[in-house]
Amino acid sequence: MPNFKRNDRSTVSSALENVRRMVSLCRESCQRITETTAARPIRSVGVVGAGIMGTAIAIEHAAHSIPVVLMDKNPEALRLAAASALAAVQPCAGRALPLQPITYTLDAADLGGCDLVLESIVEKRPAKQSLYSSIRSHLADRAILATNTSTIPIARLAAGLADPGRFCGLHFCHPVRLRPLVEVIPGPATSPEIVAAIVAYAISLGKLPLIVADGPGFVVNRLLLTYLNEALVLVTAGVPIQQIDAAMIEFGMPLGPLELLDEIGLDTALQSGIVLAEIFGERSHGSELLVRLVKAEQLGMKTGAGFYSYPEKMPGPSCGGIAEALKTSGSPVLVAGAYNYSHSATAPERAENLGNTKGDKLANSAAIVERLLLPMVAEAARVLAEKKVASAWEIDLAMIFGLGFPLWRGGLLWSQREGVRSMFSGKDLG
Repeated sequence: MPNFKRNDRSTVSSALENVRRMVSLCRESCQRITETTAARPIRSVGVVGAGIMGTAIAIEHAAHSIPVVLMDKNPEALRLAAASALAAVQPCAGRALPLQPITYTLDAADLGGCDLVLESIVEKRPAKQSLYSSIRSHLADRAILATNTSTIPIARLAAGLADPGRFCGLHFCHPVRLRPLVEVIPGPATSPEIVAAIVAYAISLGKLPLIVADGPGFVVNRLLLTYLNEALVLVTAGVPIQQIDAAMIEFGMPLGPLELLDEIGLDTALQSGIVLAEIFGERSHGSELLVRLVKAEQLGMKTGAGFYSYPEKMPGPSCGGIAEALKTSGSPVLVAGAYNYSHSATAPERAENLGNTKGDKLANSAAIVERLLLPMVAEAARVLAEKKVASAWEIDLAMIFGLGFPLWRGGLLWSQREGVRSMFSGKDLG
């Protein structure tokens, strides 16, 4: 049985060495691609969608002196994006981003000079495909069209495109500034030259590009949503959200899962779950709790309340957003399982393994950590079995540099190497 106990000093040293090895393997793989396939350089980029992710992606380009156009049909979205960019150049703890000016526009014609146009709008296939049709005539013949979709298969989005060979998935991880990894997802028709161009461009942006096979959620979000699902299961079983978050922060994650949901946006998380449910069917169940919070317009940080509340003058989040939704919506004990890939029991039944929540803090924290991470291990096994990546080290790279899994643990699968090995019947674990 895998375990997630605290590492000793020698194990930490081995873990960090494993991280260095993974980064080296990734860079070698990228170098082979860029050296063996000729690709036109990407010198200017257009980002469509001035939401949280689109704005962060535009700022990242500006910080690396790459000319960027940020386009949105909503003037208010552009105003907020400009305010975010302005905040990024203000000194914070002695640090500020030196940004090249971003071009803000309401007009798709301004995308005409871009070598790459990256779509980052709502996670709905019809909306994305409608956008592609509306901007198609404005793009240069040489332009690459990419999508920052977090869950929708590239093959589905490419359907109906005039030139699917120049279309590719390019998924940035949240928060963009702090996550080096980007997933490069070729569609069934994406040309090798386009893949090579995207890889070289991602490297110029200071990122680690990881090529993964097409499929729902790819690697990062497929594992992330499994993790967030288990957190929702525990909440609906009555485990305090602050206890869940504290256990994972103590483990080494940068944020607890419920605070992360608030940061991502509960509507975005719900829509991502709907996308996966359409594909996985019975393996995925929508969380009633998440639905209730979204219906109550408690979407997380962007609305001031979600699993936590965010009063403007408070230094940090406080518990309370979820209480309001449950007070108006009904009982907090619900049938659980947003994006539930591996379990079918109801939340109260599945919570029994946690024991008495008034008991030993360390034991409870360990139980929470195992309950959240073991489903990720099982899902990682599926990702490998489906050959979405070639080796386990690629999953560990995605976990560390895409999701913020602690460096000193070496990776989800590396840290559980002996316990996980039996799942694979001799499959190479990298």
